[in-house]
Amino acid sequence: MKAAWLITFFAVLIWSGIAPKDYLTWVLEVAPAVIGFVILATTYHSFRLTGLLYVLILSHCVVLMVGGHYTYAEVPLFDYLKPVFGFERNNYDKLGHLVQGFVPAMISREILIRNNIVSSAAWRNFFIICVCLSLSALYELIEWSAAMVSEQAAEAFLGTQGDIWDTQSDMAFALIGAMLALVVMGRIHDRQLDQISNQPWGRFRRDSIS
Repeated sequence: MKAAWLITFFAVLIWSGIAPKDYLTWVLEVAPAVIGFVILATTYHSFRLTGLLYVLILSHCVVLMVGGHYTYAEVPLFDYLKPVFGFERNNYDKLGHLVQGFVPAMISREILIRNNIVSSAAWRNFFIICVCLSLSALYELIEWSAAMVSEQAAEAFLGTQGDIWDTQSDMAFALIGAMLALVVMGRIHDRQLDQISNQPWGRFRRDSIS
């Protein structure tokens, strides 16, 4: 699985970096995926994650790299979907923000459970949603700062496509993604946590699942 993960990550990364729409936008969009890879590599032996989480993180990285190659407003598949569903804009960025809530929610859930930080499932879900919304807001601030610094890449990086409510809807999609992850993936995640609880590398408090 590790080899397949690495091959997929670097294949998509190399592809995305070949003649992207705009190199500055590509760097800005792909940077979180590269930073995430570095974090995963440095923590692999000290805090190895569940297989489910590695798959989700890879999926998130692919979304980022595809968006970096085309820019979020010009991904061809979502241009094709515009007349099919009657969309007025390319909605690939909404997929990106949905994933931006979905995957960090699962990452937060695993960290909180394995370190037994919040024992109550209800409070844990509340804090996970708060974390995801905070990350979404932080990303919007980063987008705004980058756009202020570079007017050339502002439109491509922000991807507002003329929508004055783009920032608010981006955060709403991240919220939906976080809640969807907790509802859909919770039991599957718990089963994988059970499987790693006896592994020597699985730093885990068994009594933290509820």
